[in-house]
Amino acid sequence: MNEDLVTTYDFNSNELVELLDELPFWAAPFGIKLLENIKIKKHSTILDIGFGAGFPLTELAMRFGNTSKVYGIDPWEAAIKRTEKKIAFYGIKNVEIIRGVAENIPLNDHSVDLITSNNGLNNVSDLDKSLSECSRIMKSGGQFIQTMNINRTMIEFYDIMEIVLNKLNMKPQIKTMREQIYTMRKPVDEITQLIEKHGFSINRIIEDKFSYTFADGTTMLQYYFIRLAFLDSWKSIIPKDKQAEVFGAIEELINREAERKGYFELTVPFVVIDSMKI
Repeated sequence: MNEDLVTTYDFNSNELVELLDELPFWAAPFGIKLLENIKIKKHSTILDIGFGAGFPLTELAMRFGNTSKVYGIDPWEAAIKRTEKKIAFYGIKNVEIIRGVAENIPLNDHSVDLITSNNGLNNVSDLDKSLSECSRIMKSGGQFIQTMNINRTMIEFYDIMEIVLNKLNMKPQIKTMREQIYTMRKPVDEITQLIEKHGFSINRIIEDKFSYTFADGTTMLQYYFIRLAFLDSWKSIIPKDKQAEVFGAIEELINREAERKGYFELTVPFVVIDSMKI
């Protein structure tokens, strides 16, 4: 116990500041609801799917403690290296990282008490196969809990995009936009049916939302996370020779709305799906 009371952190250290201020606004609202609804108990074996740069993997490891073993699986090498740096810096001893994908989890049958995924299963190539693997490794009675943003995510942007595409008589692109939304964010009832198909019972579905508020459309389109996570997929809907025209018109319409309301808001509704292996 005396060792645990010794602190050697240097608050002027670049490394400390780099790792302290690391949690993105996008991951946090999902992750807070996830962590609020996890059943924490000693001597657990846990798998976190799609941990990215280490959240909630490191948080789970520290909250469950050294009587438990926490695995994290992710294929993103650059993010894994960042996570490994955090694990070393925080002195976490109960984590094992798996470089891989959820469609092929190298853990034994019926070996896991808890599976978590903070918006990670949204991004797998084959959700059916991934859920099959979750079912295979999960112990009877184990908790499977995930967050996912749903199909009305940022609907304010998509509504304006559809207005612009209608004005430009780009009906095929409207269809492509709707197909993209469906592919990336399937309706909750489809997801729950697939979860139940693989031997899980849905305990509850918790609905929540958060929002991004911007001064105007120009600000929104310049925002780093929009550019990082969404802009390329939006651009893929539009032929290259039309992108400047379409996004210019979208920006103008959002700017008008922001001028009228004083701001432009993108809402992100999401769910926590809490289930149990039968």
